[in-house]
Amino acid sequence: MTAERALRPVDLARLAGVSTQLVRDYADAGVLPPVERSPSGYRRFRPVHARALLTYRALARGFGPETAREIMRAVHADDVPEALALVDAAHAELHARREALRATAEALQAVAGEASVDGPGLRPRAPLTVSEAAARVGVRPSALRVWESAGLLAPARERGTHYRRYGAADLRDARMISLLRQAGYPLAQIRPVIEDLRGAGGSEALRAALDRRTRDLTQTSRATLEGTSRLHAYVTDAGP
Repeated sequence: MTAERALRPVDLARLAGVSTQLVRDYADAGVLPPVERSPSGYRRFRPVHARALLTYRALARGFGPETAREIMRAVHADDVPEALALVDAAHAELHARREALRATAEALQAVAGEASVDGPGLRPRAPLTVSEAAARVGVRPSALRVWESAGLLAPARERGTHYRRYGAADLRDARMISLLRQAGYPLAQIRPVIEDLRGAGGSEALRAALDRRTRDLTQTSRATLEGTSRLHAYVTDAGP
């Protein structure tokens, strides 16, 4: 039987499109199986290391580098059940993000279409203080101030005292911001949503933001599918 030929770090680097130093780092981090060394101390990589490298890179695109690293470490420690548990947990997290996005989309669409943020019987009879507004939205007063500093809120100010006063439109915007923040949107992406809603009742920015997140999740799902497929092939071939 012909022995598998040795591969250099540069061979693996070219295969995966990474630097040779990164290949060495992967080996040291346990992403690759143990590497034998020549009498002079040079690493002797084999085809199994190439398969491990491509598997890790595929997993990282879907599950993220940290989770991918833990999966590969578990496989190389002969703990395939742990590796599969990590895969299952990552899929569950992705599903939870999709469900949260769906719930947020429904809530945002409902809030965006309301003439009043609180609905019948709950519209504030008078402008609210920052503490009262925060309680209605379910956040800390400091959050409202941060959003105001970012240009997302613009509550009126009392004459003389300059205290903030929040009306129905301010509460609507604050609830929109809160929901989007819970869904993981950065403030910079929330700005066009709020600005669009303050226009002539439009919601194009809102729909665009939700569509972008949906596309991102779909892309991540495809990547996890590819990563899982490569992991299956690697575990089956490597036979840990």
